[in-house]
Amino acid sequence: MIISHDVSGTGPAVVLLHSAVCDRRMWEPQWQALLDAGHRVVRCDFRGVGDTPLADASYSVAADVLDLLDHLGIETAALVGASYGGRIALTVAALRPTAVTALALLGAGKPGHEPSDTLLALDAREEALLDAGDIEGAVELNVRTWPGPEADEATRELVRRMQRHNFEVQLTAQVGPQEEDVDLTHITAPTLAIAGAHDLPDFREIAASLPALLPNARHLELPWAGHLPNLERPAEVTVLLADFLLRVLRLVSRGGAQAPAATPTRILSLTNFLVGPTLDACWTSL
Repeated sequence: MIISHDVSGTGPAVVLLHSAVCDRRMWEPQWQALLDAGHRVVRCDFRGVGDTPLADASYSVAADVLDLLDHLGIETAALVGASYGGRIALTVAALRPTAVTALALLGAGKPGHEPSDTLLALDAREEALLDAGDIEGAVELNVRTWPGPEADEATRELVRRMQRHNFEVQLTAQVGPQEEDVDLTHITAPTLAIAGAHDLPDFREIAASLPALLPNARHLELPWAGHLPNLERPAEVTVLLADFLLRVLRLVSRGGAQAPAATPTRILSLTNFLVGPTLDACWTSL
C-alpha cells in the first residue's frame, strides 16, 4: 500500500514527515513557501493517521516512506521531520544514505533512544486516560504538552483535531510498526537538528547529541520554541528551513560532500538569523 500523500512542484525534492500527534496538515504553513522556493514537495500521512488507513499486517514506517519515494520516482530528497517524523527521517537516512540529500529535524526522536522518567510518566498518564475511555482527557494532555508558549489558540485547536482523530483510529489497531535496528553513523547528509527550549528534555538532548554522532550535523536550540516550532512561529521556521535547504543545494552544486567545520552547538533566536545571513551562526561557509 502507498500511504496517502500530497505532491506538487518541480525541482529538488523535499519530503515532510509529521509528528505522531499530528498528520500531514501540520506542514500547511511551509507547503506553499517551499513550492515557491523551487522544490518538489511531498507530505504524507503514516498508517492510521490522517487519510492513511490502519495496517492489517506488520509494517515499517520507514519502508513506507521509501516505497512512497520509489512510487513517485524520487531518487534523492531532503527530509524534514518533526518529532516521530524526525525519528523516521533518521531511520530512512540510515537505511538508504545515498537517497537523502539533507535532514532538517524539529524536536526529533531517535532510534534506540531510552526515554527519560519525564517522558515515561507522560506516556503513563496518556495510557491511563485512554484505558479509562477518556479520549478527550488524553487529547487535552497532549495539547497542553506539545505546542509551546508561542502557539496561538488556532494552532492548539488544529493539534487537538489531529490528535483526536489519531486516537480514535489507532485505538482499534491490531498491529503496530516494526522498529528497525539502524546504524545512524551511516548517515552522511548535512543535518540541522533543531530543538525548542520549552520542549521535554528528551528531545532537547537528542538534538544536542547528534553533532557528536553524525559527521555533518549541527544543533540549533530556539529559546522561544516548544515541540512543534513550525506551527508555533511558522513564518520564522519556514525561513529557517528554506535557507538551510538552499545552502545544502549550493554545497551540492559545488561538489561538496560534507558541511564545513563550524561550532557544532548554538542557542539562538530567529532574530539572530534574520539580522544577518541565515544560518551563518551554524555554518560559517555553507
